[in-house]
Amino acid sequence: MSKSYDVIVIGSGPAGYVAAIRCAQLGLSTACVERWTNKNGKQSLGGTCLNVGCIPSKALLDSSEQYHKLTHDFKKHGIEVDGARVDVPKMIGRKQKIVDQLTGGIGMLFKANKIESIHGHGKLLVGNKVEVSHPDSGEVIETLEAKNVILANGSIPIELPFLPFDNDRIVDSAGALEFTEVPEKLAIIGAGVIGLELGSVWRRLGAEVVILEAMDTFLAAADQHAAKEAAKQFKRQGLDIRLGTKVTGAENTGDKVNVNYEDANGAQTLEADRLIVAVGRKPYTEGLLSEECGVQLDERGFIQIGDEWRTDAANVFAVGDTVKGPMLAHKGSEEGVAVAEIIAGKHGHVNFDTIPWVIYTDPEIAWVGKTEHELAEAGIPFNSGQFPFAATGRAKAMESTAGFVKIIAHADTDRILGVHMVGPHVSELIAEAVVAMEYAASAEDLARTVHAHPTLSEAVHEAALAVDKRAIHKAN
Repeated sequence: MSKSYDVIVIGSGPAGYVAAIRCAQLGLSTACVERWTNKNGKQSLGGTCLNVGCIPSKALLDSSEQYHKLTHDFKKHGIEVDGARVDVPKMIGRKQKIVDQLTGGIGMLFKANKIESIHGHGKLLVGNKVEVSHPDSGEVIETLEAKNVILANGSIPIELPFLPFDNDRIVDSAGALEFTEVPEKLAIIGAGVIGLELGSVWRRLGAEVVILEAMDTFLAAADQHAAKEAAKQFKRQGLDIRLGTKVTGAENTGDKVNVNYEDANGAQTLEADRLIVAVGRKPYTEGLLSEECGVQLDERGFIQIGDEWRTDAANVFAVGDTVKGPMLAHKGSEEGVAVAEIIAGKHGHVNFDTIPWVIYTDPEIAWVGKTEHELAEAGIPFNSGQFPFAATGRAKAMESTAGFVKIIAHADTDRILGVHMVGPHVSELIAEAVVAMEYAASAEDLARTVHAHPTLSEAVHEAALAVDKRAIHKAN
C-alpha cells in the first residue's frame, strides 16, 4: 500500500522547503521529494539557491569584497598591508562549508517539523500520485499518494543551442562558483543579475572581465538613473560591459575560449580563459509531469496556474520559478507560504507590487515598485526625490559614497509608488521601502519618521523630504 500524506511537495528550494514547513506547522502530514545529490552522493536540500545560487554566490562576493578592500581601500583608513594573496581553493572551501551548514539546517528543520524528506526524482501522476525514482538511474523506488501536491521544481540555467556547456572552459553560473584559480581573462555572456555578480567576484580577485550583453540598454528593468550610476561605478572598477553585442558561438581551444560575436562594427572575436553563460534561467520541468496528470505548460515552459496558484489538475499547485513572475527566492518562499495556508483553509496572499529586487554588486542595486518610465507610460502623475549617499556622514566614514536613494510618489496622493537605490548596503535599506509601500505609506510618512544619525538610512529620509523639495542636507 502506498504511503499517503496531506501534502507532497516536489522540490526543496526556497519555495518548496518553506511550503513544506508551513504545511507541517498547520498540522498537515507532509513529505518533500528532492533529487539534488551533493558531492558525497547524499541528498542536499535547498535547491539551486542554497546549493549553487544565492548563498554560495554571496559567500564568494563577500570573500572577494574583503580582498578588494584589503588591497585597495584600507590605505584610505591608514591601514597598510603587504603581500596579500588569494587562496582560491580555501575560498571555495569556505563557500562550500556555508552551503553544507545551511542545507543541513533545512534537514534539521524538516525533522523538527516531522516532515518526511525523500531523496529521488518526483513525477506527478494522475490522481495526485507521485512517482519517486532514483535521481541517477531513473529506477522507480516507490509511488506516493497525497490529498494535495505542490510543484516547486525550480529552474535551471538557459543553455544556448549553439553554445553548449562543456563544464571546463564554457560553464554556467554553477560552474563559475567552482573555479580553482583566478582566470587571467574572463568573458561573460549576459549583463543581468547573475552576470554582474559573478563578474564582480572574479574582477575583484584580479581577473580581466568582459561582459557581453545583447541589449542596448543596461539593466533595462531598473530605474535608469540607478542603472547609469551603477554602470559608471562598474566601469571605474574595470568591468568591461559591452552592450549591443550578439554572441554567435564559441570554441574551446584547450587552454582558451574564442568567443565570436557581432556588434555595430561587425564580426568580432574575443579570446578568454573562461566563458560564463549567464543569459537567464528557465523552469525545470523535465520528467516532472506525466502526460495524464492534467497539468499544462505554456509556450515558454512555465506551469499554467489560475487563482490561488492552482493548476488544471485538482488540488495540485505550483509555486516559485516553475510559474510566471520574477525568479526570486523570496517570491517563491512567499508563494509557498500562501499555498500552504490555502490548503489548510486559510487565506493565502502575496503582494507582487512590493517584491524587492537586489543585485549584490558593489555598489549594491535594489528597488521595489514602479520606475519613472513605467509610470510615465501608464500616464500616472508622480513626483520624485533623490538624495546622494555622498551627503551622508555614515557613507563618508565608510568610504562608500557612490550612489543614491530615489523615492517616487503619486503627484496627487503622495503614496509611494517606487523606491530605487544604488549604494552601500541597499539590499538591507530596501526593506524599509517595502514595509512603507505594504502599509500604503506616503512620502510624507517617511519624511516624518525619525531616522538615527549617523546612518545610511538617513538617505531614505532625505529622499522622502526631497519629493516635496525640502531635503535638508542638499540643495533642492
